[in-house]
Amino acid sequence: MDAKGPHAADRRAVDRLVEAYGRTYAADAGIRLHDTPGPLYQLLVLAELASTRIRAEVAVAAARALFDAGMRDPRRMLEATWQQRVDALGEGGYRRYDESTATRLGDGAQLLLDRWRGDLRRLHQEAGDSAADLSAALREFPGIGPAGADIFLREVQGVWPAVAPYFGDKALEGAGRLGLPTDPAALSRLVGDHDPAAFAAALVRAALHKDVVEAVGVVS
Repeated sequence: MDAKGPHAADRRAVDRLVEAYGRTYAADAGIRLHDTPGPLYQLLVLAELASTRIRAEVAVAAARALFDAGMRDPRRMLEATWQQRVDALGEGGYRRYDESTATRLGDGAQLLLDRWRGDLRRLHQEAGDSAADLSAALREFPGIGPAGADIFLREVQGVWPAVAPYFGDKALEGAGRLGLPTDPAALSRLVGDHDPAAFAAALVRAALHKDVVEAVGVVS
């Protein structure tokens, strides 16, 4: 579509959005995401924390606190005491759900070690590239429901490219607030050269923060 086409305004809005807000939540949590066991596990932890009714910034801070305390892989998460997990979550400001989440993190680490030998790439290989099948597999972890699976898949698409483009409900909500297409197929045509994970994260920020919509400008 050329610059004068009907979607030119949408493309300009996407460019502004990604330039200003296209930072993944994994990056905010200090996760250097690669298709390797450690970063993938850290993303799973972040997805669980962010899927509860708590601000995204608190989930990010809590993930950082867990990782800073050494709980960066499933074995270290499991070796940490329940109280150490609670304390790290509290340090990150994650107090409302800290005790139940500490339990689920331990249970999830045990499941990952027992079933996939601590490596989410094995889950990927088992489930295949279907987003629906991957979502179903991820939901086997305690604390990971549809929202948590959406968060994981939205962020992992940069290193699991067969999943891309993936948006999920919250990103589509952000697209609607910006006046962008809310049909995933139509929205995917606006990704262009942008990192799809960064684009999706920016859309989520539009869903969560009114000032993002105001800064980018609503597309008509």
